Amino acid sequence: MKTDVEELSPTRVKLTVEVPFEELDHAFDVTYKSLAKQVRIKGFRPGKAPARLIDRYVGRGAVISEAVNHAVPELYNEAIQKEELFALGQPDVEVTKLEDNDELAFTAEVDIRPKFEVEDYKGIEVTVDNAEVTDEQVDEQIGTLRERFSTLVGVDRPIQDGDHLSIDLSASVDGEVLEDVAVSGYSYEVGTNAMLEGLDETLRGMESGGEATFSTTLVGGEHEGQEADVTVTVHSVKVKELPELDDEFAQLASEFDTIEELRQDVRKRMGEVRRLQQLSAARDKALEKLIDSVDIPLPDAVVDEEVNRRRQSLEQQLAQGGLTKEAYLESQEKTEEEFDEELASGARSAVKAGFILDQLAIQEDLSADQSELSQYVFEQAQRMGVSPDQLAQHLVESDQIRVAFTEVVRGKAMDLVLAEARVTDEDGNVIEQESTEEQAAKAAAAAAGEALEVIEDEDEAAEPAEASAENDDAKAGDAAQ
Repeated sequence: MKTDVEELSPTRVKLTVEVPFEELDHAFDVTYKSLAKQVRIKGFRPGKAPARLIDRYVGRGAVISEAVNHAVPELYNEAIQKEELFALGQPDVEVTKLEDNDELAFTAEVDIRPKFEVEDYKGIEVTVDNAEVTDEQVDEQIGTLRERFSTLVGVDRPIQDGDHLSIDLSASVDGEVLEDVAVSGYSYEVGTNAMLEGLDETLRGMESGGEATFSTTLVGGEHEGQEADVTVTVHSVKVKELPELDDEFAQLASEFDTIEELRQDVRKRMGEVRRLQQLSAARDKALEKLIDSVDIPLPDAVVDEEVNRRRQSLEQQLAQGGLTKEAYLESQEKTEEEFDEELASGARSAVKAGFILDQLAIQEDLSADQSELSQYVFEQAQRMGVSPDQLAQHLVESDQIRVAFTEVVRGKAMDLVLAEARVTDEDGNVIEQESTEEQAAKAAAAAAGEALEVIEDEDEAAEPAEASAENDDAKAGDAAQ
């Protein structure tokens, strides 16, 4: 087999492959065996007809076409490996020469990862927020805990913000009562402005048993946007009563005997959270600096694919939440153009980060073993709310194990960058890289257990380049027709 590579751009090449017919014997053997099972030739059992009769029965041209469709994907992958190309996506294949018993020649245009080295990844300097936990923050956290153990008690006074009410609502337009708008026994906290415009203003100063009418614009439902007269009736007025902040409360709300022990535990836990937040922020900032330090071209098709993936993901989330894109843009105070630019910028950064981490993994000979893949699956399963064995089985059946492998290896490359970085807080204190994150990861891996054994051993040995350069053989074969 003879191969030649023409660089169309730093991120796209044209591969020319020329193969003598004698090197296609395997493809023809597979083709004849397949056709022999499909055709029925008198005097021969299914699968036993000789090649010369199959040529005559289905036509030599059809046999050659089938053999070429089988051979091209294998020849393409062989050529990619021979030329050490990091192919991305599907190739555009064109057969340029096909002469029986002579030669097969084809071209394949494909996007490739640009060739580069990651040089300045050691010693990146980043600054993160302080991890110190203040007394005010501890008080706020304990206050939130007190809220969870609060009780509602009735009061006999005019309504004010923060009161919890039981109310009825009814509405009418031009004197016609709207049955689908009425609600009864609805629990509402005054001051949240979570319902109709004008409701909170009307409720303030009313008392239990009171009734009042106000005008407002209806939101949602069949009568959305119409001006209506809304009548609100108050059945009860209650206030939230918080428990005393004493040892009795500590025993009620926790496993501790005293309020001081509870405060110390809250401070410790908040400190651990801040520590993890520091490490996460350091990771993000180090990656940003790494991306900025490397200047490489990006294949448009790969960026466009990432843009579409992100757009579809957002649209699915909005649909699940019952929101429109217009409402989302309004809540974010963004125009359509600003949204598209932000989406494209994020996609470019994600693609570039992937290229950089893949290359760093190759340079440093990073890989992933069984336990690391199991840990990844376990963590993803927790986020998705499914069992680890279900997710592992899905990854195997959908041929997505290599995607998991790639993510694990990229994570290890980023760990290497962070380990070599100099991370300080706002006060100049150096943040140690020995992480609680690592300990949590080990614990998660141990908890994954035997449920993840469906991940086959051969997947562990895949190289980083292979993990990101999957090619669909069937599509390559069809393109050769």
